[in-house]
Amino acid sequence: MEVKQQLLHEAEQFIYTCYEELGRSRDEAEARLLNIRYDIEATGTYDHTYEELEHGALMAWRNSNRCIGRLFWDKLLVRDARGASDATEVVSELLEHIRIGTNGGKIKPTLTVFRASKPGQPNIRIWNHQLIRYAGYETDQGIIGEPASVDFTNACKDMGWQGAMTPFDILPLVVEAGGRSPELFDIPEHLVMEVAIEHPELSGFASLGLRWYAVPMIADMTLEIGGIIYTAAPFNGWYMGTEIGARNFADTFRYNMLPQVAKLMGLDTTSETTLWRDRALVELNIAVLHSFKKAGVSIVDHHTAAAQFKLFEEREATAGRALTGNWTWLIPPLSPATTHIFHSSYDNRLVKPNFGVQDKPYTSRQATSTATDTVLQQKRQGCPFHSG
Repeated sequence: MEVKQQLLHEAEQFIYTCYEELGRSRDEAEARLLNIRYDIEATGTYDHTYEELEHGALMAWRNSNRCIGRLFWDKLLVRDARGASDATEVVSELLEHIRIGTNGGKIKPTLTVFRASKPGQPNIRIWNHQLIRYAGYETDQGIIGEPASVDFTNACKDMGWQGAMTPFDILPLVVEAGGRSPELFDIPEHLVMEVAIEHPELSGFASLGLRWYAVPMIADMTLEIGGIIYTAAPFNGWYMGTEIGARNFADTFRYNMLPQVAKLMGLDTTSETTLWRDRALVELNIAVLHSFKKAGVSIVDHHTAAAQFKLFEEREATAGRALTGNWTWLIPPLSPATTHIFHSSYDNRLVKPNFGVQDKPYTSRQATSTATDTVLQQKRQGCPFHSG
């Protein structure tokens, strides 16, 4: 009974807020809650209408404390895929999400919602952290590719997948649905848009062979709306350049490219006082922004993103909503003190609807390094719509 009461409490909070924001009357909200109370009492759960699902997903983005890109929360396309029941149907929807979200480079913020968690029914789980991501291979000479993907790559290999062992192999989709064992599906090449990284002035930069996929499509977080948990609700925004240039390529526990960029630039790396890391970092980020723009792929620099977040703050104040945020995640990883965010403070309390982290459905085969794994786990719990 306590579980049902808690669910009803969550539903009431959501419905009243949702209906008010949609311009619906209090009477309509009360009538809807009568039906929800009946359903919860009879079945232990309830189903959202599409209107509730759509607006709840928009609210979840708006409430995402770690996301700097929330200005565009009301522009999200919400796709209802709750009818998909087996892995093949789920993957068909995922491939369509990739097509729609990528949009030829004019990236469209998109969220696809699959069936909610229900008592006595197996959950739908997407094993991938992102729908498109690079594999990571453990070798005697070190890791080839994406260190953050080593555990998942090993899980895929255990299921029979074999990659080409390059630094940028696209991982397959792994989906668990219908109470069956997880199934593996390759992503058609024509759906995967990638950007080759070059520099507008450093002619030898392209020789580094760097590239990155166009769209970050987070696939392993939960979406909670009115007490209902959706265990599979992949979503995407577009990249902020620093996520690629200052984190994915630069972090020592990721692709660790700063030493190679510094060498290309002819910088003195024998002393930290030369600030060679900072100089290489700026040029690496310039290369990312230049390359994405040249390829016609949506991306935002961190200064523009901070200005957009300031406008979001102002609009939330005008709407009479209290702003929440996680300062440590909102500040950009490059020159944070040049943004207003660095000099501000934010209330980091959780407001629902929102996104949440769930345990990985696969087990770590080897200790890829406990310290590194902890750091990577913390990173993957970051901004839903802007994540490396």
